[in-house]
Amino acid sequence: MKPAQLKPLIPPELLNQIDMRVGTILSVNDVADSEKLVALEVNFGDHKRTVLVGMKRERADPREIQGKQALFVVNLTPRKMAGMVSEGMLFDIGHLDGITPVLAIPEAHVPDGTRAG
Repeated sequence: MKPAQLKPLIPPELLNQIDMRVGTILSVNDVADSEKLVALEVNFGDHKRTVLVGMKRERADPREIQGKQALFVVNLTPRKMAGMVSEGMLFDIGHLDGITPVLAIPEAHVPDGTRAG
């Protein structure tokens, strides 16, 4: 695979606006009205959120990520999809490059809600 071309430069202040945190995936549930989406219930330490993720076609069993920690963007505007509201975005690796995505995970367990960056 040849790496994609770099995106244009941005000022550090723009990156500082993104709130990326570690959360533990408590459950992975099917979204009935969607061929792609599953609903993740994620613990961020002081609260839980539902995050919709298009991984039904990417994994034989999306539930294999249940119990794992991963990175999430938590300050996106909530978005309604397939009749449900997503309150964040899973930060995965590989999707934009056309390879089967993998989770961006901490190398060791950290408290839920820990910020990245």
